[in-house]
Amino acid sequence: MYRDIEELAAKHSGKVVEWRRAIHRCPELSAKEEKTAALVAEVLVGLGIETQKGVGGHGVVGLLKGGKQGKTVGLRADMDALPMREETGLPFASETPGVMHACGHDTHTAMLLGAACVLSEMKEELGGCVKFIFQPAEELNPTGGAPGMIEDGALENPRVDALFALHVWPGYETGQVATRPGALMGASDRIFLKVSGKTAHGSAPHQGIDAIVIASQIVGGLQTIVSRTVAPLDSVVVSIGTIKGGYRYNVIADNVEMEGTARTLNPATRDRLPSLIEGAAQGYARALGGDASLKYTRGYPPTLNAPELFELVSEVVPASLGENRLVVIESPDLGGEDFSFFARERPALMAWLGCRPAGKTDMAVLHNTRFEPDEACFPWGVRFLASCATGFLQRKGA
Repeated sequence: MYRDIEELAAKHSGKVVEWRRAIHRCPELSAKEEKTAALVAEVLVGLGIETQKGVGGHGVVGLLKGGKQGKTVGLRADMDALPMREETGLPFASETPGVMHACGHDTHTAMLLGAACVLSEMKEELGGCVKFIFQPAEELNPTGGAPGMIEDGALENPRVDALFALHVWPGYETGQVATRPGALMGASDRIFLKVSGKTAHGSAPHQGIDAIVIASQIVGGLQTIVSRTVAPLDSVVVSIGTIKGGYRYNVIADNVEMEGTARTLNPATRDRLPSLIEGAAQGYARALGGDASLKYTRGYPPTLNAPELFELVSEVVPASLGENRLVVIESPDLGGEDFSFFARERPALMAWLGCRPAGKTDMAVLHNTRFEPDEACFPWGVRFLASCATGFLQRKGA
C-alpha cells in the first residue's frame, strides 16, 4: 500500500505545486479565506468526495468513504495567511498588499488536497473513512478557527477517532518528519497590561509619576518570573511585544499600554502565571507611586501528541517514507498551534515537515517576510498524511 501511495503522490505532485502557488498568490487573512475555501471545495467535489462548506466560518470538510467498514481518521490543514508584506521575490508572490503566506498554510492546504487525490484513488482499499479538515483562522489567537469547526460538528457524523496534521518547518531538511510523544508545542496566552501614572512637564518629572519609567521596570521585572519563580526545567516564556504611551517629547506620560504573550507547557504553571504577572507589575508600579492592571486571556492550549499515535507514526514513517526520515524531537517548541483544540477532543498527532533544502544555512524562519519553503517537500508531506491515514485505518479497523 505504501508503494501505491508513493506512486500516486508522484502522479499528483504537479497539481500540488499549482494549488500551492495559486493560494500563495492570493493569500487571505484569518476568517476571510473565502477564495481559498472555494478552491478547496472545488477540488474535493471534483474528486467525488462529500463536501461541506461554511464549517466554523470558511472551513471545509470532505468525507471519503472507504470500500470497507472501519474507523474514521481526520487529516487537518490550515488555510489563513498573515498581515505581512512579502519580500521573497517569487514569481508567484502575494498579489494582495500587506498579506502573505509566511507560515506555510498554503503548503499545508495544497498537500492535504494532494493526500485527498491519493486516497480517493485508493478508497476501495480503505477500511473506514477519511475526513479532510481544512481549517480557517489558525492565526486568530486567542480564538483560533478549530473551536468553531468543532462546534459545527467537524469531528462528528461520522465520529472522528484520531487526527493527524503537519506543519512545514525550516529547522529540518526537506523530507524529514519530526515529532515526539506528549507536548509538541506550548500554550499561547495573551497579556494586556495598563500602567497608570501622573502627567507633568518633562523638565519637572518629580511633579508627576512617569508611566514609561514604570513600564520599563515592569518589562525587565517580568523576566524574574521565569528566572526566579518557575522551576528551571519548567519551560516558560513571558514576552512583551508592544508598548504604547506618551503624548509629546517633553511631557511625562501618565498611561502606558503593553501587550505580550505567555507560553507554557505545564498546566499548573499556566494557571499560576496571571497572578504572578499581575503581582509583579503592580509591585513595580506601586513602588514608584503608580499602579498597573492586567487582563490575561487564555489562548491555545498546549499541543499534545497522543502516545499511541506517536507509536503508529514511528512504524509508518520508516515503512512509507524511509528509514532515515523520522526525527524524534527532544524538546517541545513554545510556539502556539490551534490544532491543540482538536487534540483536546480526540487522540491527535502533529508532525513538523522539513522544508529546508540540503546545505542551505540562511533560510528564513516562519513568520518572516522572506519565508520560502522548498517545494520538494510537498510529495513527502502528501505521503506522510496519506500513510498516517491508511496506517491508522489498517490498525484500528482490523
